[in-house]
Amino acid sequence: MNAQDNAVTFEMNLSKEKLGINERLRVEFTMNKDGDDFSPPDFKGFRVLMGPSQAISSSWINGVRSYSKTYSYTLAPTERGKFTIKQASIVIDGKVYKSLAKTVEVTAAVAKPNDDMNVDDYADDNLHLVAEVSKTNPYLNEAITVVYKLYVSPSIRVSNYRPLDNPKYNNFWSQDIPVQRLNAENGTYKGKAYRYVVLKRVVLYPQKSGKLDIEPLSLDVTVDVPTNKRDFFGGRVYTQTNKTVSAGNRTINVKALPTAGKPANFGGAVGDFDFSVTTSKTSLNASESLQAVVEVSGQGNLKLFQLPTPELPSSLEVYDPEHNEEVRTTLAGTRGKISDSYTIVPSFKGKYPVPSISFSYFNPNTASYHTVDSKEILINVLEGPTNSQGNVNTNPTNTKHSVVTTGNQFNFIKLNPNLTAKGTHYFFGSRAFYLWLLLPLILIPLAIVLHKKRDAIASDVEGNKIKKANRLARKYLSEAKKTLGQKDAFFIAMEKALHNYLKAKLKIETSEFSKDKISSLLNEKDVDIETIDGFIGLLKNCEMARYSPFSEVQMQQDYDRASKVIANLDKQL
Repeated sequence: MNAQDNAVTFEMNLSKEKLGINERLRVEFTMNKDGDDFSPPDFKGFRVLMGPSQAISSSWINGVRSYSKTYSYTLAPTERGKFTIKQASIVIDGKVYKSLAKTVEVTAAVAKPNDDMNVDDYADDNLHLVAEVSKTNPYLNEAITVVYKLYVSPSIRVSNYRPLDNPKYNNFWSQDIPVQRLNAENGTYKGKAYRYVVLKRVVLYPQKSGKLDIEPLSLDVTVDVPTNKRDFFGGRVYTQTNKTVSAGNRTINVKALPTAGKPANFGGAVGDFDFSVTTSKTSLNASESLQAVVEVSGQGNLKLFQLPTPELPSSLEVYDPEHNEEVRTTLAGTRGKISDSYTIVPSFKGKYPVPSISFSYFNPNTASYHTVDSKEILINVLEGPTNSQGNVNTNPTNTKHSVVTTGNQFNFIKLNPNLTAKGTHYFFGSRAFYLWLLLPLILIPLAIVLHKKRDAIASDVEGNKIKKANRLARKYLSEAKKTLGQKDAFFIAMEKALHNYLKAKLKIETSEFSKDKISSLLNEKDVDIETIDGFIGLLKNCEMARYSPFSEVQMQQDYDRASKVIANLDKQL
């Protein structure tokens, strides 16, 4: 057992723990303070070819003395089997220190003995890049973590590394967790002692069910590999080489969310959440404002679903919500809260109920759906004008009137038709004759006017493009309506409609289609901020649809918003 007292160390290191009978084993006993009465083990199962040889290394760095003394042996196995190299002992400052015993396995002769092993082969055996995945069979939109670790054997040293190929997480929503500092830690790899460094950490949310591949991370690593040579001071001489290591391809089997028990209003939230709807106040006067906050908190895919929309009375003026996120991503996933804050301004005196709304989510820990209902809130408007429409009777009674007869119930039948004889008409000299006679004279100037107008339209290339784009916008908005409920097809059609509308109104081509430029151009056209934000919000939803599930209700809302925004732009452009 390694004894430690007052920072004294004494340990045994083996060049290999498994070797062929035709290979050589190097055993080193190293201490950080000089000692006496070194006693080696008996090396049962091996023959000593060289040793013990001593090497001493001593240096001063920043006023601190570093000392190392090593006894080394070169051994040849005498038979196959598993052998234990027992403890060695030494006396340092009057105390006895012992090394740990280690087991070595000797196999049949190998084709390439370690004596002939080159630097690259040695580095391959002692350097490994591993991708550790927290879960290989998650549910759709359930968080998994991937931690990339570089394992380095104590017998080699890594002096530098650089990424060659960073993985692309196709069909995953990904969030990197930065590694602030590279700290070497002790660990094991395939049962052997190693030092490892965490290089990269990432949280993934699968966006498709089925088998998904995680591409490997590849590194170019500069490795210092020891040789059998010693320098003037007895220190080991190292040679340097570059190795490419890869974490390997990993396959994740993503389970689809169950259809049994799936709520109709489920919008894709996966995790463990709390849900609430609150208002800043419940009593106020007309024309004053209050805030209604719809909030979801907990752990899960908080950035990948939309919050439900409250159904408020039409007498309340409601502004578009302000979206807030307070989330942080750790190895456990994304945790925090998201909310939509609505500004509400009542116009009339009265009491207005805010109905309860529901939020549904899937909890992968219980493998079941959960629905949370908010409490109904009553808004009491104390002072203000009275809504005259509130007195209208919405259920009028049916009034029946009796029919009064006059004794001549059939006077609508004409008894005396006063028929006259049908006259004879001739075409020559009639109105039709003169009309056909003058028609060519009337059509000639009309044809000239139409021809000039057609030439003007044909020469107006830009105007024709605008008309064509308008027709395409109407066409694609119609296609979006037909594909409601089919997320990918709906948002593709929606994005095409928005694109062609911009092309018609702002006269920009596809290469100029960017949200920043759209905002700038609409501002120059004096379009109000609310309409601009609505248009940009629709574009963001089209992009977000690639990563997040959208319910049919949410698609209908986006379709209605698109119609309203385009109508508002038509009034202002």
